[in-house]
Amino acid sequence: MPVSLTALPEVSFTRNRKHDHHHPGKLVETFDSKELRGVSICFINMPLRESAKPNTAPQGPGLMAARLREFGAGVSLIDLNAYRIDTNGILFDGKVLTAPVSAERPNGRHLSEAEAETLIEKYFTLLGAPDIIGLSGMITTLRWQQIVARICKKLSPQSFLVSGGGLATEVKAGLFQEGWVPELDAISHSEGDDVVLIMARDIKRTKEYGGKLFPSPDHEHCHLVDVAGRSRYVYHGNRPINLDSLPLEAWDLMHRDAFDNPIFDWYLKTPVWGRAANNSSATSFGMNSSSTSVSSRGCPFKCKFCFRGSTGETDWTVRSAAHLRKELKYNIENYGIDFHGFNDDNFAVNEKRMFELPTFIGDLDIRWGTHTRMDEADGRLEPMAKSGCIYIGFGAESASPKVLESMGKGGQILQKGLTEIDGFKVPTSMINAVHNCKHHGVHANCTWIMGYPDEELYDLQTSVRFMMWQIETLTRGLTPDSPEYEIAKQSVNTKMFVATAYLGTEMFRNERVRLLLNQHFGIKFNLDGTPVPDKALLNYVLELDDATKLLHGSDGAPINFGNIPEAQFIEARRLVDTNQTEKILDLK
Repeated sequence: MPVSLTALPEVSFTRNRKHDHHHPGKLVETFDSKELRGVSICFINMPLRESAKPNTAPQGPGLMAARLREFGAGVSLIDLNAYRIDTNGILFDGKVLTAPVSAERPNGRHLSEAEAETLIEKYFTLLGAPDIIGLSGMITTLRWQQIVARICKKLSPQSFLVSGGGLATEVKAGLFQEGWVPELDAISHSEGDDVVLIMARDIKRTKEYGGKLFPSPDHEHCHLVDVAGRSRYVYHGNRPINLDSLPLEAWDLMHRDAFDNPIFDWYLKTPVWGRAANNSSATSFGMNSSSTSVSSRGCPFKCKFCFRGSTGETDWTVRSAAHLRKELKYNIENYGIDFHGFNDDNFAVNEKRMFELPTFIGDLDIRWGTHTRMDEADGRLEPMAKSGCIYIGFGAESASPKVLESMGKGGQILQKGLTEIDGFKVPTSMINAVHNCKHHGVHANCTWIMGYPDEELYDLQTSVRFMMWQIETLTRGLTPDSPEYEIAKQSVNTKMFVATAYLGTEMFRNERVRLLLNQHFGIKFNLDGTPVPDKALLNYVLELDDATKLLHGSDGAPINFGNIPEAQFIEARRLVDTNQTEKILDLK
């Protein structure tokens, strides 16, 4: 019998917990190559922020699609994020859609709700109504998932509608509640590589026995809940047993959309990083055709502002250097890429793999980049550079030791002590990282956060002083105002995100954060610090529709979780937004 929603721990919005059940991959090992023949799955990837052109193809759906096809399933992939309608337009439904380029939408607009419905209907008409519809997206996609869920239930009411990815992993069974996404039949949390196969088998069995597409699972990887008198399903994902056993993404599903638009080519032609990418990255080089993927899952660290539940939390695993070679070689030969971005955050944690890279990918003559911690920019840089690495994105977040400790990033980044720059003390590891990258010809890009709990004006200025020091370091020896000087100067990122509290993070439990969330958004908290999943929380999550968005409180002022006085914070934010970040050093 299904249990009531109120009895479930999944609605507590806590971090993803490991389950005591057996690994779903063990059940999948019993499947044969025809196990899923006769069942069809359509993945729909949600749009992300309009402020940047899409440059990262949806790897999660791409990997799951490839896995499903290994066992005979029919799969399609609708990527709503691929579309940015601008004055160039795209062919769609027999006509060319265009939109004026404005200051608010310089990179074009998303599809409208009506256009999204037309696209989805076209896929369903060409390929048939799917047995399973999987909605994929981060927590910032809640509003779009609400829209797409209504469209899907209208167009194909018999399909089994599931939400997976970051949103489902953070909110879990709370998504079933009225006001959230009540059309859902199921959610799948954490990593879906194996459990999506089990779900597909459940659906296939109900078809074979003439039942509705609502399974009665006879395994421990799913349980039922009761919401408004209706049974819903919670599937429990887990890390694949061996990442190297995964097939390459089914990108052929995105070579052309239902209206013959080359959507995968759009991704390839949009730079992964650099000013043109508009994603807080800056580079001294360009790229013509770039692909992306992740080389690891999980994270061994515990930054308090980050939610890692959908990729395994601190359970960390890597793909081998040999497997990376297989992917790079395929993309070079089939897509003509001249750059590849490994956009996972901790590429260099496994030192052994770093020293294997020259042997496995050094001969491919491909430029590539990734993200690491600044304390990892040590002896690992030499083999990375020898194998083609020319870019590393560092999540510096702050140069203030106090704020780094508050963020949960102190540990290793502070272990080499501090170095003074004009009265500001910054982590020596950060200084070393910039010098080491310059020595090996690797571009170092730092991203920053302002307005984090405990941050004072001096702490923010410490970060700005480090940015200016980085510019001074990279331009040293160059003629001022020369093209080389300007390229080096512009290659340093001086933009800053404003700290945002996401569900499931330690930051969300911070006392000051909870106070401000209650004051400005009406969010209430249980005794254990978890939020009450009511309308106030729903409205707050709907506000999180863009990771770069500056949230404003009930008084109209920007939300500032730090200790910087409101007037100074607003002025600092203005300076960042108008490319005058260095003037923050003059604030008193």
